[in-house]
Amino acid sequence: MNLRRLSHLVALADELHFARASARVHLSQSAFSRSIQAMENDLGMRLFDRDTDGVRVTPAGRFVIERARKLLFDARSLEWEVDLYRDNQLGDTAFGVGAMASATMLAPVLSELRRCHPLATFRIEQSHTTQLLTHLQGEDIEFFIADISHLKPGPTLEITPLPHRDVRFYVRSGHPLANSDNTLSNVWRYGLGSVSVSAQTRDRFIEQLPLKSGQGPGLALECDDFAVLRAVALTTDTVLIATEAAVATDLRDGTLVPLRVRDVPEMQATFGIVALRDRTPSPMAQRIMALILDEA
Repeated sequence: MNLRRLSHLVALADELHFARASARVHLSQSAFSRSIQAMENDLGMRLFDRDTDGVRVTPAGRFVIERARKLLFDARSLEWEVDLYRDNQLGDTAFGVGAMASATMLAPVLSELRRCHPLATFRIEQSHTTQLLTHLQGEDIEFFIADISHLKPGPTLEITPLPHRDVRFYVRSGHPLANSDNTLSNVWRYGLGSVSVSAQTRDRFIEQLPLKSGQGPGLALECDDFAVLRAVALTTDTVLIATEAAVATDLRDGTLVPLRVRDVPEMQATFGIVALRDRTPSPMAQRIMALILDEA
């Protein structure tokens, strides 16, 4: 169906006069008449009656023109929405984020997106890296930001590393260990709370802890909801493992304080942006990834 010719039908139905309708669509009257005749021939129906008194729309014409108006409206809407989509003003974007990455950098990114793109919609899935990878491969999300310590780029994955973030121990103000130099063994007795940790992190703990043969360290609290971990650390003697950015507000308020641990291995959060190779991200996904890089 030719949208241009449909617009000619609508113009004639509105004007009921060939000269006025052809002027409205910027065509000569003869070219306009040929366009109307061509549409009638294509449809096999007479859409307008012509007589000395002017032009009248036939019942078939009313049927076609009503639907032509809707098609033309939808076409204009599509053009408008595509322009907005291309300019990152419209769209529905789904991406994933790991718990620690979420606590560290997600809030300022989402605030910027909502300020600059109020018509766009976003769906954020928070989970651990393994689950996010499954959803990425199923194309339920366009990309994710999470711990990439055990991921490697390959024929199907494109990984953009982000700057490392130092990870430290934090406790509530007034904690028994708050104002002293500590060993990891002492800290361990109070119980550590963390998001899911990688095998490499567990190995570093094993190297530092005086464990019995065959005994592996188990975190007292392992949870991918960082808000829960934070709440527990603020109300119990549980020692929180986190990046400084994740607890920045609590550090400013003095409700959490960093713990001095002299024999702790160096710990870093190795975040990265993970996407599928050979997939063109949406304009909004590209915008979000750029904001994450700036924030990192």
